[in-house]
Amino acid sequence: MSDSPVLLQRDGAVATIVFNRPEQLNALDVAAANAFDAACAQIEADASVRVVVLRGEGRCFGAGGDLAAFHGGEAQANALRIIEPMHQGLKRLTALNAPVIASLHGSVAGGSMSLALGCDLAIAADNTRFNLAYANVAANCDVGGSWALPRVVGLRRAMAIALLCETINADEALAMGLVNRVVPAAELTEATQALAQRLAYGPTLAYGRMKRLLRASFDNDLSTQLDHERDAFHASAGTQDFAEAMSAFFERRRPAFKGH
Repeated sequence: MSDSPVLLQRDGAVATIVFNRPEQLNALDVAAANAFDAACAQIEADASVRVVVLRGEGRCFGAGGDLAAFHGGEAQANALRIIEPMHQGLKRLTALNAPVIASLHGSVAGGSMSLALGCDLAIAADNTRFNLAYANVAANCDVGGSWALPRVVGLRRAMAIALLCETINADEALAMGLVNRVVPAAELTEATQALAQRLAYGPTLAYGRMKRLLRASFDNDLSTQLDHERDAFHASAGTQDFAEAMSAFFERRRPAFKGH
């Protein structure tokens, strides 16, 4: 396997971003952050990608920021060198029509947990352990954690997760809504692939509009949201996938979506 800190793999319409520092528990340093953004930029520029998967190589998804980068006189400068490309990469991913899946196992902590929260869907092995961990190193959230966490679990629970830094097991994460599904560790790869393939054959443009509507709903009043829904449905009704869905319904067959 390549010694790059982040790998980009393709399987048909599915692009997989792999955090590839297993000996460092996939901790995010400057090189990894830049490689992550570069992988996201490649995906952003490739209209054939219809699903994105994020996973970690080795024992875990990711232990968060690499503390070695913050030890010494370069803490603030290195913080920006890591955070800025991570944030840019996350912005690229969240703007995609393609659904983004976090495939999680082992430790998911700090910035790695924030990144997982920013994905559209999350599937976790039963050995996954979550800890936001920032307060343990006298820091605050980055990589969108402060935005996503209260939207996923509610403000009061988000406060406890952020301030107390208690470890959350996979079943607890499922009950809180941090993940959508928990599977045995031995089945994580297969279950992730099945979910990715299911979405890869779906109506990609409609997925993108649905994602944007759901995310915007927290900031819009009902009247504004209704206007956005109207406009998005009107646009969807003009797509090839919508026409295919109508034909398939009346012909009593499964639609064959092309993502446009």
